[in-house]
Amino acid sequence: MAIKMTNYVLTWTDTNNVKRGSAVGYDEGSARRREKQLVDAKCTDVVVSEAAPGELPQVA
Repeated sequence: MAIKMTNYVLTWTDTNNVKRGSAVGYDEGSARRREKQLVDAKCTDVVVSEAAPGELPQVA
């Protein structure tokens, strides 16, 4: 049986109002932990989304 690996990336706005994106892909559990760290650090607009292997988020 094949195991499907799903990658997740994050985007957020930091406390200086600068839009940021993760430089690595995460598994779901790690992405959710990072999301919590960002929220605890008072970052806003934190979004976790699926990504293809090697794909990084587009930050506008």
